[in-house]
Amino acid sequence: MQILKDSFAEKAVENYKQGFSCSESIVKMAADLGLVHKDLINTATAFSGGMSSGCLCGAIAGAQMVIGSLHGRDKTGLAREKSKQFVEEFCAHHKVTCCRALIKNLEFSSPERKERCTGLVEDCADILKKLI
Repeated sequence: MQILKDSFAEKAVENYKQGFSCSESIVKMAADLGLVHKDLINTATAFSGGMSSGCLCGAIAGAQMVIGSLHGRDKTGLAREKSKQFVEEFCAHHKVTCCRALIKNLEFSSPERKERCTGLVEDCADILKKLI
């Protein structure tokens, strides 16, 4: 598993640069590595752009879907623990989980916003690899 984990961020960023959304990029990375079913990518679509409203960062939502898929219903306590750890580590670096606050006043179509979100996708993939 370590060999696969070494490429988490690289694969997620590559997905994002190829046109997948923030949430899709994280889930597709996990699906490509055989961690979750590829159908979860379709579910992730609705979570991009802060659920299309600027709320929860889509990269965080994608990572939470992966955590839930791996440690969900059968291991509810573990899933919640890992989910909480994920958010705590993310907030230690970025202070907030809200898409709108993370991208601040950046125009959605701007290269600056794309660069900012690329970094968030990378950070989420790095945090995720520590927790699974």
